[in-house]
Amino acid sequence: MHIDLRPFLALWVAVIAALVVVAFYRLTVSRREDDTLHLAGDDLVTAARQEVIGKKLDKIDKWVRLLVVIIVVFGLLLGAAFLYKSWVLGPGAGL
Repeated sequence: MHIDLRPFLALWVAVIAALVVVAFYRLTVSRREDDTLHLAGDDLVTAARQEVIGKKLDKIDKWVRLLVVIIVVFGLLLGAAFLYKSWVLGPGAGL
């Protein structure tokens, strides 16, 4: 029984790279966020813009959470497959 785990490892690394890209995108979007409280009447445009940015950050955060869950679960499954392969084929089995 020879199962090559390298394609699964490459897929896992690709998902990690996707998480890094999404996290960098979130960082760039959050730099436009203004945390100060605007009370004047002419700040309605600013408030509307901040609401749009907040909704965009919420969507990005959902993707970040999803990618983190996928990375953790897939990593655990990959680790279990590697341990099983090492147990069945012996310590010199490798990936």
